[in-house]
Amino acid sequence: MSIVLLSSSSKSHEAFFSSAANEAIGRINSKYNNFSSYFSLKEINRQLVEENNRLKNELKQNFQWPDSSKKMVVDSLNRDSSHRIRKFIYLPAKVVGNTISSQTNYLILERGSKQNVKKGMSVIGPEGIVGVVIEAFDNYSKVMSLLNRNSKVSAMLKNDNVAGSIEWDGADPSYLILKNIPKSSKVAKGDSVVTSSYSANFPSHLLVGTIASIGADPAANFYTLKIKTATNFFSLQYVYLVENVFYTEQTKLENTQQKFNE
Repeated sequence: MSIVLLSSSSKSHEAFFSSAANEAIGRINSKYNNFSSYFSLKEINRQLVEENNRLKNELKQNFQWPDSSKKMVVDSLNRDSSHRIRKFIYLPAKVVGNTISSQTNYLILERGSKQNVKKGMSVIGPEGIVGVVIEAFDNYSKVMSLLNRNSKVSAMLKNDNVAGSIEWDGADPSYLILKNIPKSSKVAKGDSVVTSSYSANFPSHLLVGTIASIGADPAANFYTLKIKTATNFFSLQYVYLVENVFYTEQTKLENTQQKFNE
């Protein structure tokens, strides 16, 4: 009562108590907002993943120009406003399981065949490629990680497009091995390694990692390059599944050619 009477009878006291009250309320609101924002992070992350997925589906490399010298009939493939055929489709997914300590590591994604996941789809993260889907269940899918001794991905040097094979030697989860790069290629530490155009799973020019060290066997004509992975496999939470619309046709042709060569 004394504070009320004092503030009502004196303009200076009224201004002082009003300022103090506003400052106290401001501090309370600030702490409440920080508290509320913390519990909103999950929803914010989900919204960001959805937005990134929409933007990725609009990238021009997801489309290809049809051969204008041929008559093409397309029943189910989407076209953009320029009449290009969509080749790649991106789907977001949450990582609910991930191993890095085995010789054959896998990821489990919370998205399955009921949500359009198919065997053979590639998986990429915010920073680089992750692996390939090997099994699709109703609501979950299993991904062979790059950190798997059975994994092989076609990759190339970004600066000259010379292609080789990305594998894992089972040693360090932060490093991969790029093989079959001829010694005629110019390689240097720090050079980027990206997916090649020969892969049926991955779109080309996705980042795999950077060259950490260069090994050369005097008796061989190829380098063995140690690659620092672009993806941090220790902290993966969200990824994107990428479907090559022409995957079945392309792999069928590749398998036919392989049998022919044998």
